[in-house]
Amino acid sequence: MYGAQWCGDCRRSKSLLDTLGIDYNYVDLEEKPEAADEAQSISGRKNIPVIVFPDGSHQVEPSDSDLHAKLTSLGAI
Repeated sequence: MYGAQWCGDCRRSKSLLDTLGIDYNYVDLEEKPEAADEAQSISGRKNIPVIVFPDGSHQVEPSDSDLHAKLTSLGAI
């Protein structure tokens, strides 16, 4: 997951992942600004969060229900 503390959608998605007990790598774009280019190359957009899944797919600014559905389809929850 690529995100930043100032981003409300990032905090919300991170909170859902934490609540569900999902293991993930968090790339803080404030601490590692050069990773913003990496996130943009994945999503084709500048929006965050960018959440990359083990199947190679990704979501940008997902709603909690969309993120939950994706995690369910992957068998993560």
